[in-house]
Amino acid sequence: MTDLEPVLRDLVIANRILANEDVVDAYGHVSVRNPANPEHYFLSCSRSPELVQRSDIMEFRLDGTPVGGDSRNPYLERFIHGAAYEADPNANAVVHSHAEEVLPYTITTQALLPVIHSAGLMGPEPPVWDIAENFGDTTLLVVNMDQGRDLAAQLAGKRIVLMRGHGFAATGRNLSEVVRVSVMLPRNARILTTALQFGGLKPLSPGEVALRQDMDPDHKAFYRAWEYWATRAGCGDMLTPPD
Repeated sequence: MTDLEPVLRDLVIANRILANEDVVDAYGHVSVRNPANPEHYFLSCSRSPELVQRSDIMEFRLDGTPVGGDSRNPYLERFIHGAAYEADPNANAVVHSHAEEVLPYTITTQALLPVIHSAGLMGPEPPVWDIAENFGDTTLLVVNMDQGRDLAAQLAGKRIVLMRGHGFAATGRNLSEVVRVSVMLPRNARILTTALQFGGLKPLSPGEVALRQDMDPDHKAFYRAWEYWATRAGCGDMLTPPD
């Protein structure tokens, strides 16, 4: 039997970190695949990430159906998560964010290039998904599996996909990794925006990006950031130190 409590506790921590680091505000969300059943995932009920508690966590099938008849109000855009897991068996955690620093790169021709070493995990140049291409005029929200799968088709095999006029979706091999890339993406965007004003630019090379992406997501070195962010977010007491 898989002990799910550490996973669910880490999911609460991930919510708190993303809120405290201004990656999400009242909206946005983070999920984790059920390690005991890869056809299911865990995601909070519809609640602002800063307020999420263990009791708020719901379990879903990949099509967004709550498990066990849970009648609590779910996130409208939960289909981003299920479709990402369905499309990529290596994705074990998903974040959806509306970070303002990233938004200009979803509506202009300027690519969101990786320019700082800590953002190399994002990949060489994330694609921009435009919901209007296949669904016409919408609210720009991903509200069903057809839309989620269309988004996931561009996300599969990548860490990041930008969403036109909306934000981004990110995947990771574990919660720590998806939180790390989601925190670093807006920082990278801020630095890139500043650098573009100076003229001339040297982004990370494909080889540099590949080396960052190949790093072991479970390496103990990454716990330092997880512990730091969790402590800043006021939930350091929930941490499970690595062996």
